[in-house]
Amino acid sequence: MSNSTTATTLAKRLQSSQPYWQTEAGRSLWETQRACLGPVVESRVGGHSLEMSMGPTMMTMSAIPHPIRWSPTRQLAENVSALICPPDQLALPDRCLDVVVIHHWLEHLTDAHFALQEAARVTADNGIMVLFGFNPIGVSGLARQWRKRRQKFPWSGTWRSASRLRDWLAFVDFEVERVDYCCFRGRMNAKCGEYWESFGRRHNLPLGESYMIQARRQQRQAPVQRLRFGLEAPASPASLGVTRSGSSAHYQTYQANPARTSQAKTRQAGMHEADSNKADLQKPVLHKPGDQKID
Repeated sequence: MSNSTTATTLAKRLQSSQPYWQTEAGRSLWETQRACLGPVVESRVGGHSLEMSMGPTMMTMSAIPHPIRWSPTRQLAENVSALICPPDQLALPDRCLDVVVIHHWLEHLTDAHFALQEAARVTADNGIMVLFGFNPIGVSGLARQWRKRRQKFPWSGTWRSASRLRDWLAFVDFEVERVDYCCFRGRMNAKCGEYWESFGRRHNLPLGESYMIQARRQQRQAPVQRLRFGLEAPASPASLGVTRSGSSAHYQTYQANPARTSQAKTRQAGMHEADSNKADLQKPVLHKPGDQKID
C-alpha cells in the first residue's frame, strides 16, 4: 500500500495534521480526549487493541499487552509492529480486537463508512469501538459555518454529528452505549479552560469541540419458540366425561339425582341376587351312596 495513490493521499493528510497537535490548542484538545478515553480502556482486559489516530498515541494508559497502531505508509510507522494496510481492508482476522480506537480519521477518509464497517468486522463480540470526531454543533463547529472553509487541519475534512454516526453504527450492527463531549472553549485556538471543562463534562453538554462515542456489537438473542399444547380435533362430551374421576364427581352426580341413584343401587342389588339364584339352580346335585332310596 505504501506506493499506492490512496496511501500517498492519506500520508499527506496525516502529515498536515501533525503541526496542529504541537500547538497549545492541539495539546489541550488531545489531553481532554485522553482524559475521556482513560476510564473506558483502563479496566479493559484482553490481548489486542488497534488505534487509528491522527494525533499522538492515546492508548498508553491501557493494560492490553499488544497494542497495534495503524499507519498509511511504512515511512510514517512509529515501530516495526505497525499495521500498514488500507483502512477499508484491515489485514486482521474477524473479531480479534478487544478495543478499536478511530481518532478523527472518519473525517478525512473518502469512503469513511467502508472503514467503519471494516473496524466493526475486526472488533470482538465483547470488545468496544471508540470514535473521536469534531462536533459540528459545538461552539467551534458553529464558528466554522460562518467563515470560509479552510484547507488546514482541523478545519478541513467532513464534520459529522454524533447522531449521524449513530446511524452508521446501527448499519454495522453496533449500538452506542455512551457519547461524551469534551474540550469546552470559545475559540479554536484557545486552551480548554479548567472550569468550563469540569462544568461541561459534569453535565455532558453537547457544546464541546469534540465528542467520544463508545459502541458495542449488538447481542442478538436466540429465537425462542413457545410450545402450544392442545388437541388437533375437538373432543366429544362423552370422552370428556370419561376422564372425570374421584369422589367429587360421584358426589355431584348423587347431589343432582339422589332418587335415581337409590333406584339404580336397588336395581343393581336385585340383579346380583337373581344371578346368584340362577347359578345355584344350575349347579349339579351330588348324592352319596348311603342317601340312595331303596324301593
